[in-house]
Formats: sequence, C-alpha cells, structure tokens
Amino acid sequence: MLQVRDLDVFYGDAQALDRVSFEVAEGSIVAIVGANGAGKTSLIRTIAGMIRPAHGRITFRGEEIAGLPSHRVCNLGIGQVAEGRQIFPSLTVGENLEMGALLPRARDKRDGQLARVFEMFPILEERLKQTAGTLSGGEQQMLAIGRCLMGQPDLVMFDEPSLGLAPAIVHEVLRTIRDLNAAGLTCVLVEQNVAMSLKLADRAYVLENGRITLTGTGEDLLADDRVRQAYLGM
Repeated sequence: MLQVRDLDVFYGDAQALDRVSFEVAEGSIVAIVGANGAGKTSLIRTIAGMIRPAHGRITFRGEEIAGLPSHRVCNLGIGQVAEGRQIFPSLTVGENLEMGALLPRARDKRDGQLARVFEMFPILEERLKQTAGTLSGGEQQMLAIGRCLMGQPDLVMFDEPSLGLAPAIVHEVLRTIRDLNAAGLTCVLVEQNVAMSLKLADRAYVLENGRITLTGTGEDLLADDRVRQAYLGM
C-alpha cells in the first residue's frame, strides 16, 4: 500500500533521514520505533507532504507522492494524527471535527463518518459545543483521532499517540488503534514506547540516527536481544 525507498531528508546541513526504506501492507499495523531524535517524526512529516525529501521515492498504491503538497496527500487517503495532538484549541469539538471533513474525498460522507466517530468516542458528542482547548489530554487525543477519521483516510499515521497521557488512557488509545485496524484501517504507529508498539504491530522497523537498523515482525523484534537491551532495559 505504501512504499518508501532510499529516503534522504536534510535540515540545512544536518541529515535527519539516511536512505530509509520500508513498506506497509494494506490492512496491517506497522510500527516505527526508536529513541527521541531518531528521525521518526521527520519520516512521518515527509510522507505527509510537510517536508520535501532530498532523495528517494514514496509511493502510495503505486502513485508517486514524494514532494506532493500535504492537502493532496491527505486527499489520496493518507491521514495523520500528529504528535502533541495539534487540535484547534479555540474552536469547539464540533468545529474541529468539521475541519477534518473539508477534504473533497470526505465531504459527501460527512454525516455518516461523524456518527461513526461518536460511536467510537461518545464523550465527543457530549462535548460537541465545548471549546477543544478545555478538554483533558485523553479527550484531546480522541478528538485528534476523530478529526483525522473525518477525512475518510485509508491509512493513518499515528505520531506518538501515547505522549503525555496517563497509563489508563494510553491503553484506551491503543485499543482504539487496534479496533480501527480490525475494521480495515491500515495503520503506521510511531512510538517511543517500544514494548507497547511491538505488541500491536504486524511488522516493525527500528529507526536509529535516521537509519533503519532492524526489521521484522513485532513479535520477533520484541524477542530480539538488541531491542530488549537498548529499549526495554532487559
């Protein structure tokens, strides 16, 4: 569904991604794990069209998307739940959700998708007219996911969805990602919480200093001694 080949990304003279290659099969959960500063967010932002790569290819369902503006990438069916949620704090919950449905691909299905979002997150319907900035961190993460889903994506990239959340809310968010995947959504999960990510993932990649250093099934990497020593403290 998604293929990344030999991707190089620079910020000035500093190289953030070095010949990164990976692929995402339709219907799967793929985890990109690594320490803070490894290049995970740079990778997500490049796929989303927010950063132009210096070199490499990104194809989505066979179509080259590297360098396309982000609104075109979104309208092809790639959604993003950004690190730190990135909701519009001065808008209401309802207005935030409406923003997610502005894509041409989503406008005709707005009402049906809104009903599905409310079914998944009933609290959002209860808080529909509440200013988004007054929500709790967990509620804001639900809103960020709901807003993304309003765009009718076929693949969603989750960038650090557990960041800053209480453990109980983290488990709820991860359960939501698992349920979305079971319903047919393809997911890319970018997380510092390595154990949590690998337990969910069909396939996983370890990103270190801008390079992919290990790949395998989530189960295989969870059992890999290098991963256990570097990221799990075992």
